Amino acid sequence: MSKIILIGASHKTAPVELREKLSFSQEQVETALEFVKQESGIKEGLVFSTCNRLEFLYIPKNSDGENNDKVDAVLAFISELKQLPVSEFKSSLYIHTDDDAVRHLFCVAASLDSMVVGEPQILGQVKKAYKTAVSAGTTGVLLNRLMHKSFSVAKRVRKQTGIGDNAVSISYAAIELAHKIFADLATKSVMLIGAGEMAELAVEHLMAHHVEKIVVTNRTFKNALELARKFNGQAVQYEERVSALADVDIIISSTGATDYVLTRDQVKGIMKKRQNKTLFFIDIAVPRDIDPRINKISNAYVYDIDDLRNIVETNISQREQETIMAQRFVEEALLAFRRWLDELAVVPTIKAINRKMTDIVNLECEKTLAGLSHLSTGDAESIRRMTRAIASRAIHDPILFLRNTGDHRDDSLYLNIARQLFNLDIPDHNY
Repeated sequence: MSKIILIGASHKTAPVELREKLSFSQEQVETALEFVKQESGIKEGLVFSTCNRLEFLYIPKNSDGENNDKVDAVLAFISELKQLPVSEFKSSLYIHTDDDAVRHLFCVAASLDSMVVGEPQILGQVKKAYKTAVSAGTTGVLLNRLMHKSFSVAKRVRKQTGIGDNAVSISYAAIELAHKIFADLATKSVMLIGAGEMAELAVEHLMAHHVEKIVVTNRTFKNALELARKFNGQAVQYEERVSALADVDIIISSTGATDYVLTRDQVKGIMKKRQNKTLFFIDIAVPRDIDPRINKISNAYVYDIDDLRNIVETNISQREQETIMAQRFVEEALLAFRRWLDELAVVPTIKAINRKMTDIVNLECEKTLAGLSHLSTGDAESIRRMTRAIASRAIHDPILFLRNTGDHRDDSLYLNIARQLFNLDIPDHNY
């Protein structure tokens, strides 16, 4: 049987400094999928990189050699692509196989492994990663089934539990943090840097708190203008972002930039114009948008994703009972997928048994009928039907036994015995 392997790093295992080094751009994801296609030891694979995680999910090819899981090859690829020694990130990785890998994927898709449990964006991100892999031609029977199962369990969790009842996302946690710093957001002005999904969610939460003014800036001014118009805000050119700091109180940044979009020197230069009024930065981007040294400036405060943990923990505790129910759904989905996988492993053996018995019956029957020329066509056909029925009855119980996979038996042992008993030659590459 093929293994399922998942290698990853997330907010649970790696600090933001390392996660931003490991973060893959869309172009790098496509490069990784090309690696999957070129690596002779990998059958199927996909890669997804989000704000808080990087994960490789793949199926290594079966072989008779030892250590064919290709973990070292994947780590070497990451190291080369990110120009980062394996020793710098290996200890922060988790490596799951088979049921553990499937369970982890289901939890990720259902937002049970997110920093904010129940946040809705992750399913869309997983779907995007899958779509990219399908377009690249790196998925097959196993991953296609696995990914669609992850989508269905995520939908069930959202529909049948209370995990998604409230606005739970990184954006929401950021606004909650702002509300704790500034008791009354209705008197505050906010600037959003970035006009993507995270920024739009942040605006929705801000509108619920009736902020005084919303300013939006983005490298693509058209996108900033569209988001600002949607929420009756004001759009400014990306080049105006520093001067705009003079008239806002809160900055929420969520761009895809690879360098800081605001530096210590830029903020320090604007504080005099602000008469040193408090300036509050929430950086929800990975890699980080805001220079952490801004924290050293008087009355300037920077919070990044890792600083949202207290809000997240509160969120998780409120959803504990819902999470228990959601975990049950995950386990049920895991068992269903495992049953399908076990049946998939049995199929080539059952087909081979049927094929061999059919060939034997046909051969012997025709040899016998060749010496019975006095029989009518109808009688000959009756004998053919009878011999086929005898063969079918003879292998019925063994096939039923093989199909009846169980949680408390080693199905691979019985498959091997069946193949030996019937002297079957089935290639290792079959699922």
